[in-house]
Amino acid sequence: MNCDICGREEQLYKTEIEGSLLNLCSGCAKMGKIMGAIQPPPDRKELKKKKKEEGLPAYLAEDREIIQVISPDYAKIVKQAREKRGLKQEDFAKMISEKESLVHGVETGRHEPSIPLARKLERFLNIRLVEQHEEKHGKLVKAGTGPLTIGDVLIKKR
Repeated sequence: MNCDICGREEQLYKTEIEGSLLNLCSGCAKMGKIMGAIQPPPDRKELKKKKKEEGLPAYLAEDREIIQVISPDYAKIVKQAREKRGLKQEDFAKMISEKESLVHGVETGRHEPSIPLARKLERFLNIRLVEQHEEKHGKLVKAGTGPLTIGDVLIKKR
């Protein structure tokens, strides 16, 4: 990272000068009030090496997200669990404080339950409807060195 004033590439400090927060080198930071040191970003060579080990191109960085999804065969699971307990849809709906039409819709597959409703069904019927799913998103990371330029952002038209 470079100093906002002189452009030197060294350890930077978050510095307040006349009400503005700037990232400054130690020489320029003397002009204002130093708020704290800034951690440098990860080394680009290390990033490339890590991505190569993971089998990804160097310009892709992987971002992982864990989400909750409803099991695709939720209708069959709910219906079998309810019938196993010998309950009618009407009685079951009253026990979980939901409408009978909602229970019918879930069991026929016309209505996918929300996560809170699925959790309620899981607790009452002692089943698993909500699954953890890990999504991987690739995002572009600049592979070159130095500060970002307009050329890095623009797409040339021919």
